[in-house]
Amino acid sequence: MRVHGEVSDDEAAAAAVTVVGETVLPSSPPPASAAGQQPQPLVVGYALTKKKVKSFLQPKLLALARKKGIQFVSIDETCPLSEQGPFDIILHKLTSKEWQQVLEDYREEHPEVTVLDPPNAIQHLHNRQSMLQEVADLNLSNGYGEVCAPRQLVIMKDPSSIPNAVAKAGLTLPLVAKPLVADGTSKSHELSLAYVEASLPLLDPPLVLQEFVNHGGILFKVYIVGETIQVVRRFSLPDVNTYDLGNNDGIFRFPRVSCATNNAEDADVDPCIAELPPKPLLEKLGRELRRRLGLRLFNIDMIREHGRKDRYYVIDINYFPGYGKMPGYEHIFTDFLLSLVQSKYKSHLSGS
Repeated sequence: MRVHGEVSDDEAAAAAVTVVGETVLPSSPPPASAAGQQPQPLVVGYALTKKKVKSFLQPKLLALARKKGIQFVSIDETCPLSEQGPFDIILHKLTSKEWQQVLEDYREEHPEVTVLDPPNAIQHLHNRQSMLQEVADLNLSNGYGEVCAPRQLVIMKDPSSIPNAVAKAGLTLPLVAKPLVADGTSKSHELSLAYVEASLPLLDPPLVLQEFVNHGGILFKVYIVGETIQVVRRFSLPDVNTYDLGNNDGIFRFPRVSCATNNAEDADVDPCIAELPPKPLLEKLGRELRRRLGLRLFNIDMIREHGRKDRYYVIDINYFPGYGKMPGYEHIFTDFLLSLVQSKYKSHLSGS
C-alpha cells in the first residue's frame, strides 16, 4: 500500500510518490489487442451528477488520462446501459434505487466490466449507524495507536424522548447530531452541537448522536484510492471547555465539519495537534476497511483525541469523496485505473 502524506502541488505534478509496503504496478497503456496494433484505449464510463463531473473531471485529469490512453465516456441514464459502451470500467455516484438496480443487472450480464464500486457495498455507507459499526467491530490497535468510533445513539423519531434515551445510553454531553442518512447531499453533511440536555428536544430525527471528542480543532481526511492512501489536514470544530458547557444552552448548527476552504496544511498549528497519524496505522485501517466494506474509493474523516497522542476516532466515511481537492489526484487516479486493467490482463494470461 502506498501512503501519501503532505505534498505540494509541484510535488504532486511531478508524481513524487512514497512507496510503503507493496509496490503498485507501473502505469502503462493497456495491452495491444494484437501484435503490431496500437494499444486500445481504456474506456471508463461515468454516471455522476453535474456537480461531481465538474469537481472530478478537471482538465488536468482529462489531459493526463489522454496521455495514458484512458478515455472517459459519459453514461446516458435515459438509455439502456447494456446498449452503451463497451466499457472497461464504470465509475458512478448516483443514489436512486432505479439506477442501483440497473447497475446490479449490468454487473451480472457483464462480469468483465469493473464497476467502482458495487452498489450494495456503497449502500452500507448511506446509514451512519452501520457505517461506523464496521470501525467499532475492528477493535483496531497496534504499536502505533488505536482507532475507535465515538459512542453513538440512533434516534428515529420523537424528539421529546431524546433526553431519556441519552441518559439511558450513558452518553456524555456535548453531543454531535448528524442526519442518519448519508447520501452525499448538502443536507446529509449538516450537523448540530448540543451542549445541554434541555436543548436535545430541539433536534430533528432521524439522526445519530455522537459524543463529542476534543481534538484540537484538526481533522484528518484520509483519501483511499485502491491501495493508495493520502492524508490532508482540515480545520474542524473547536474544542469544548468547561466555560462553553456552562454558557451555551442552545443548538449550534454547522453546514459541515470541513470543506475545501478550511485547508489546514499551511496554518500555524501546534505540531502535536497537526502531526499526521502514523503510516502503519493508516495502512492497517485502510486494508481492513477495504476488506470489510468491499470498496476501493472512499475517504475517512479521522480525529486524534486531544491529549492522547495514540488514540484516534473515525467520525465519518464517504464513498467517492471530493478527490479533486486531493493534491496530485490526477496521477493517483489514472495510475489506479491502469492498475485495474493490468491486473485483469495478468489474471487472464495466468488463466485464473
